[in-house]
Amino acid sequence: MSSRHLSRSIVFQTLFEWDFSEKEKDPYEILERNLKLFGEGLRDLEYPRTLLKGVLNNLEKIDKILQEGAPEWPLNQINIADRNILRIGIFELLFANKEEVPPKVAINEAVELAKTFSNDSSRKFVNGVLGTIYRQILNLEENKENLKKENN
Repeated sequence: MSSRHLSRSIVFQTLFEWDFSEKEKDPYEILERNLKLFGEGLRDLEYPRTLLKGVLNNLEKIDKILQEGAPEWPLNQINIADRNILRIGIFELLFANKEEVPPKVAINEAVELAKTFSNDSSRKFVNGVLGTIYRQILNLEENKENLKKENN
């Protein structure tokens, strides 16, 4: 398992526990415990910390985007595993360095998390939601480019 994939798995487990506790527990304490329990051999301990911090700092935006990407599913009706896998995927799609994590890698990694921690229908759901969000991003970028061309 790659270091980044292991980091995402640990961050997923952290977010899952934090969300399951109804956000009562300190997510950073959960992460440090999970790094000790599951992160043996993990060389880059900053990546999971940065990933968790990024998701939490952008949670309101991420959840809004999630709702727009899956309008038939109110946030509290998306199962807790899928919700947190999607949060990681959306963060990496929109807020992470695209050179470090290209969009297709972000989507693939989220699908892999769903395969590991959820079920087949969840894998399809995660892929569908992130694919929809990615297409919306591409459309926005294309529209911006077209506007620039028209204004020049």
